[in-house]
Amino acid sequence: MNAPMNAGVHDPETLSELGTRLERTNELLQRMLAEVAKTPSTHAIFVDAGYVYAAAGLLVAGTEDRRAFDLDAEGLIEAFIDKARTIFADSRLLRVYWYDGARRRIHTPEQQVIAELPDVKVRLGNLNANNQQKGVDSLIRSDLESLARHRAISDAALVGGDEDLVSAVEAAQGYGARVHLWGIEAADGRNQAEPLLWEVDSRRVFDLDFCRPYVTRRPVTTYENEGEPPPSRDEVRLLGGQIAAAWLAERGPATMAELLPGHPYLPGPVDQDLLMEAERRLSRSLRGHAILRRALRDGFWQQLQSRF
Repeated sequence: MNAPMNAGVHDPETLSELGTRLERTNELLQRMLAEVAKTPSTHAIFVDAGYVYAAAGLLVAGTEDRRAFDLDAEGLIEAFIDKARTIFADSRLLRVYWYDGARRRIHTPEQQVIAELPDVKVRLGNLNANNQQKGVDSLIRSDLESLARHRAISDAALVGGDEDLVSAVEAAQGYGARVHLWGIEAADGRNQAEPLLWEVDSRRVFDLDFCRPYVTRRPVTTYENEGEPPPSRDEVRLLGGQIAAAWLAERGPATMAELLPGHPYLPGPVDQDLLMEAERRLSRSLRGHAILRRALRDGFWQQLQSRF
């Protein structure tokens, strides 16, 4: 008669071997748990620079126009890091991600300075003809999702307000990371999308006193030729064409062609760029000369339409 299939289970040597294996397994598990306990939590800060400039500029300087004020990005980043140290007391900083736009994704001098700061990574989206950021939200989502998926961070502080960031929050949370929305006090109303507020794990708003040290309004420019007679309409029209030609060479035909559907109106930021460039070349203000400003735009459009 054959022996039962489980007869060896009660063999003393087999039981001893199983006991040894269990002890080794428990020992390994204890070591792993001890290593996990010793590994600190990690956080990262994700900053949408376009949101920061617009919100902080409006709150402190009364304008969203970057050309009207200076932002101490280094000081503000350090303030964010200090705040994170307080909030995530038992966590270490991975780095700060600074997301901004630039034409052809080429760093501006200001962005180069920020990129050289310790523990800071500058990530650039594109900047279109309307001075609008393109691709920044997708960069934020990619970084947030990747870091959460690889367990590189346990907490993410997101400084922004665009509804398009909802998918980035959901992606990070899906891998177990907690996302904390940081914002800047709105001068009027709200500057963060409600769907974004609903998705995050917590929210914090920085007020005027927090932001004021890092925003300085630029003085009004004075020009050396203010006392001289203004240029003629033909001179200003010619200048508008020269600026359009220079921008075509600098920014590229594709970027400038984006303006054509809006003729005869220029987007506000582009119109301001045109006016400021004309004033720089003329060394005088055109702010009180509506006819000359119209001639400037006419020359700009004439040159642009002749090229397409």
